[in-house]
Amino acid sequence: QVQLVESGGGLVQPGGSLRLSCEASGSIFSINFMAWYRQAPGKERELVALKTSGGATNYADSVKGRFTISRDNAKNTVYLQMNTLKPEDTAVYSCRVVTTPGADYWGQGTQVTVSS
Repeated sequence: QVQLVESGGGLVQPGGSLRLSCEASGSIFSINFMAWYRQAPGKERELVALKTSGGATNYADSVKGRFTISRDNAKNTVYLQMNTLKPEDTAVYSCRVVTTPGADYWGQGTQVTVSS
């Protein structure tokens, strides 16, 4: 049984930083990509950042230059470093892992609130 456990969310002032972590536990092999999504109240879920097994990355235009996705292969953990946070970054952030055989796993989500 594969589980994704996220941590690092919370309340931060505009301009501040947070780092989210997502650790994959259990038997997981041949990861295709790991990614972060977010969903704000009343909005659809959107891709924030993605990192493939080959190291390629993709970011939403709204976070380019502010957010960085990274991965620790040995720990099966993906991180999202979020800098210069804005109120519009407020959302529930969820990690996702897709394996080459096509298995698709999601974390439970962690709340990020950017407010003064």
